[in-house]
Amino acid sequence: MIAPAADANSTADRILFLLKTRGALKTTDLASLLEITFEAARQQIQKLQAAELIIGISAPAKGAGRPSQKWTLTDAAQRRFPDAHSVLTLQLIETVEQVFGHEGVDQLITRMENANRSEYLQACSPAETLEDKVRTLVQLRERAGYMAEMVASDNGWLIIENHCPICAAASRCQGFCRSELQIFQSVLGEQALVERCEHLISGDRRCVYRVLPRTAPAQ
Repeated sequence: MIAPAADANSTADRILFLLKTRGALKTTDLASLLEITFEAARQQIQKLQAAELIIGISAPAKGAGRPSQKWTLTDAAQRRFPDAHSVLTLQLIETVEQVFGHEGVDQLITRMENANRSEYLQACSPAETLEDKVRTLVQLRERAGYMAEMVASDNGWLIIENHCPICAAASRCQGFCRSELQIFQSVLGEQALVERCEHLISGDRRCVYRVLPRTAPAQ
C-alpha cells in the first residue's frame, strides 16, 4: 500500500499504484485501467508530474510510427511505499558489523532466515499441491509488504514481488536476497525448482521468482 495520504483512494494514488505494480504505462493505458477519460487521466498526470512523482520516458514505436511516451515513478514516488524503517535497519546492520564483524551479520541473517522458514513451513504445510504452496507463500509475502502476486507461466508459476520493504537492507547486505531464495526453495521442497529471473538489486524493476515442478522441463 502507498504511504498514508489525504485520500488513499484518490485517482493520483491509484495511478502511482499501477505504475508501481505494472511498470511504465502510457496515458491511454492508465485511462483504460482506471476507467476514466483520457483528459481526466492527463490532468492527474500533470499534477503528479508537477509534484515530481512521475517522469516521462520514451517508448519505442511499434512499426514506423513515432516513439510514444510512458510514465514511470520517480525516486520520490518510490519512497511513498513502505520501506520497513530503512534508516533504522541500516543503522542496526552497521552496528552489528562494527561490534561483531561480518560473521555477526551472517549470524543475524541466518537467524532471520530460520525464523522466516519456520513461519512459512508451518503456513504451507497444510497445502496438498505445489500450486497451493506457492499461493500460500505469495499470500504471506503480500502481507509482509512485498506487493506479491502469483502468475501462471509455462509449466509452473511466477512469484512476482512489485515492492521490497527491505530494499535498503538488501542493498547494504545482499545476504538478505540470498536468504530469501533459499527460503523459497526450502519451503516449496524437493518437488519444486526455484530460480530468480528478475532482481531489484541488480537493476530490474522488481523481483521475480520462477517455480517449476521438478518433473517439468525448465523453459
